[in-house]
Amino acid sequence: MAEAEPSPQAVSGTGIEELIEVVEFMLGGKRYALDIQLVREIVVMMPITPIPRAPEFISGVLNLRGEITYIINLNKLLDVDNPEIRKDQKIIVFVSGAAKKNNVGIIVDNVSSVIQVKKEDIEKMNDSASSKVSGFVKGIIKLKSEDHEKKGKGLLIWIDMEKIFKGMVGE
Repeated sequence: MAEAEPSPQAVSGTGIEELIEVVEFMLGGKRYALDIQLVREIVVMMPITPIPRAPEFISGVLNLRGEITYIINLNKLLDVDNPEIRKDQKIIVFVSGAAKKNNVGIIVDNVSSVIQVKKEDIEKMNDSASSKVSGFVKGIIKLKSEDHEKKGKGLLIWIDMEKIFKGMVGE
């Protein structure tokens, strides 16, 4: 996936609204999102070589077209349902600038789509939330769906990957 263009604009009745593009993915049966401009590509699961004495959330490394790429198990990092790594999972690989020039990817169950979200449909997380996961949550995206089976609405947890990377590699 190529680096995304700056956020598109949409014209509405009240003027111009900023749209934010995110990648929607599944993890532990829940829906999450992250900023599209951080994503370099999405690849199928491939063999990961464990690193001795690495933190529990580091699954290991893999050779992605000649580049060593560190793989983070987001389930372990966020303390979400933690099944074993499966062949049907995907790896979201980030642009090298996202993690201090390191090649990094995360394991997810599946990648659903790239969606555009209006800023008004995002509820920012406040700092008083008590969960350790909330430190990595940028906000909650309120989806509006035409699909009546989804009862008209859905929520996506918008993960702050930049904050995760800063915490991993230090300032």
